[in-house]
Amino acid sequence: MNSSNVTRILIYGLIGVAAAAILWSVLSGGGASTSLPISALAEQVKSGVVSELEVSSDGREVIVTYKDNSRQQARSQLSGVSSLEEVLGVYGVSGETYVNTGVDVIYDQPSPWTGIIGILSFLLPILLIVGLFYFFMRQTQGANNQAMAFGKSRARMLTSDKPTVTFDDVAGATEAKEDLEEVVSFLREPEKFVNFGARIPKGVLMVGPPGTGKTLMAKAVAGEAGVPFFSIAGSEFVEMFVGVGASRVRDLFEQAKRHSPCIIFIDEIDAVGRQRGAGLGGSHDEREQTLNQILVEMDGFDTDTHIIMMAATNRPDILDPALLRPGRFDRRVIMDRPDVRGREEIFRVHMRGKPIARDVNITILAKATPGFTGADIENTVNEAALFAARRDRRNISMDELQEAIERVQLGPERRSRVMTPDEKEIVAYHEAGHAIVAYLLPNGPEVRKVTVIPRGMAGGVTWYLEDEGTLGATTISKFKAKIAAALGGRVAEEIVFNDVTAGASSDLQYITRLARNMVTQLGMSENMGLRVYGERQEMVFLGREISEQRDYSDAIAQKIDEEVSKIINSQHDRVHKLLTKHRDKLDLIAQTLLEVESLEGKAFQELMEKGVVEEIAKAENE
Repeated sequence: MNSSNVTRILIYGLIGVAAAAILWSVLSGGGASTSLPISALAEQVKSGVVSELEVSSDGREVIVTYKDNSRQQARSQLSGVSSLEEVLGVYGVSGETYVNTGVDVIYDQPSPWTGIIGILSFLLPILLIVGLFYFFMRQTQGANNQAMAFGKSRARMLTSDKPTVTFDDVAGATEAKEDLEEVVSFLREPEKFVNFGARIPKGVLMVGPPGTGKTLMAKAVAGEAGVPFFSIAGSEFVEMFVGVGASRVRDLFEQAKRHSPCIIFIDEIDAVGRQRGAGLGGSHDEREQTLNQILVEMDGFDTDTHIIMMAATNRPDILDPALLRPGRFDRRVIMDRPDVRGREEIFRVHMRGKPIARDVNITILAKATPGFTGADIENTVNEAALFAARRDRRNISMDELQEAIERVQLGPERRSRVMTPDEKEIVAYHEAGHAIVAYLLPNGPEVRKVTVIPRGMAGGVTWYLEDEGTLGATTISKFKAKIAAALGGRVAEEIVFNDVTAGASSDLQYITRLARNMVTQLGMSENMGLRVYGERQEMVFLGREISEQRDYSDAIAQKIDEEVSKIINSQHDRVHKLLTKHRDKLDLIAQTLLEVESLEGKAFQELMEKGVVEEIAKAENE
């Protein structure tokens, strides 16, 4: 139970005790007493109708019991001054009268709780006020309201005695591990480097696309070194109040110095580390003050502390140059998307502890997931586990994993979407056109699956096996093959229906962007020469590209448009001739899709080569 719950229970307990004390005080006071004057009580005692007088412990009330067993309560106006006998003696009632009339006088003994209740009735309101004040003070210092602790760092510290991540839990990043081994060695044995006068890099900047394991790698370094690990996001430094970010930076480094040697990890450092001078407030911008404090702390006068700064970002191009100079983040570790061998290792890591079937081939899964990051693979294995649990399977088979890969890459199937027969036929010919052109072209992308089942926002999908190569290894013929394959759906509609739909809008956007990049950025146009046209403008404060500056004349712009249109139109004519020549294959693939809805890559190749899918033929014969 945490401290906030204990405080809350304490406050509620005080409120309950105070309410009980007030209730007891009200009830113990008895009901409304009968107004019986002392003179009248004296007359009743003299007349012999009273059998007993019971005086309360405080002497303020008298309960009269009559000989007919009736009772009456009287309140003495002289309570606490003298005994009842003395009061009644004023009215001529002496002790002899008590004896003669048979009246018994009983005095109640004071209760030991009377004094305690009196003290509690005085202290409880004070304790209640103090408790409420303490409770509200704790609430104002909570995680969601830093009203009383603005300048305190919100970093989370993981100590070495807790379960940590090690390099064995990080797969697919062999080069990054090798670069970080020096950091681990320095944290384990700093004297080894100090004796040689060596200076370990103060800051390590991990750069890579989202989901490649930058944060996980930082935790692994702390786990391997066995030192405290301070983790904080860049956005947690900056608040709306001036000076809060710089104060939090100072507090963070003070904590780190007390736990030295240690690691400070700032995730998404581009939130505070962008180039200065681009903010709306100029040099007085709160974000820039926070950045200035980080720079001072990283390269200050205190150089003996063994503190390693680690940070992660996927936008190193927008960071301030002062952050990247030697003495600060002077080492850059690249966390790129894993290759096929790295994906195999990542699959093995995320399959630990899960019931995996024997038919699962990790090599096939790795080859089927080009471009996947570690986060994508983790999501894939989790989706497969959900599929297996939903189907009451004993283990996770290859079918669940293949289906999970499709879900992650293409989105969930939307079988509930109602399609008319005409719409389904158009989608079938559209997707068949994509697949056939990609199959027939020498440098076309390999077809992995063709389906008319809606996925995501698309009515149908032609899924290609992506090339493992980078953009630098893509040739002109491959670019043109991609454009041609993207035009296959639109051209198929023209040939079969003599009309077109809006289903090719995303294809047209793709081929236009690809053709323009060929002409303006990659020098793949004979008429435009080997130069780049247009300088991309980027707002550093926004961190994204918002415009392109034209560094060429209107005449050049017209030529660029002509070259883009020439590339697209030439591929359009090429695809039209290809599909017209192979119209029988187009009809075969489309009709098969209308029957079975989905074709895997192997089945599609059999249809193209033999005109029949062996699995389908065997099923029909049986």
